[in-house]
Amino acid sequence: LPDVVVNAIQIYNRLGDRVYPEIGYIGKDYTNLNLYMSVHGVEEGDKDFLLEIIEWLDARAIKKSADQLKREYDKIKRKSSGK
Repeated sequence: LPDVVVNAIQIYNRLGDRVYPEIGYIGKDYTNLNLYMSVHGVEEGDKDFLLEIIEWLDARAIKKSADQLKREYDKIKRKSSGK
């Protein structure tokens, strides 16, 4: 994989998660993003593409969390209604 993709994955995995009990995962905390880009030596020309990759990864993780919460909610709803 190209360095920018490897850096994006590594940076994404280092960013903190924002999770709430009733809502689930709502995305990464981007507070330290510039620090991690600097540590990984991300070049100025690669930053836009790196951000696109991180946002794509985050969108997939948010959707996965929302789908899982919906399945759990539907399962509880079925049990409580006796179906």
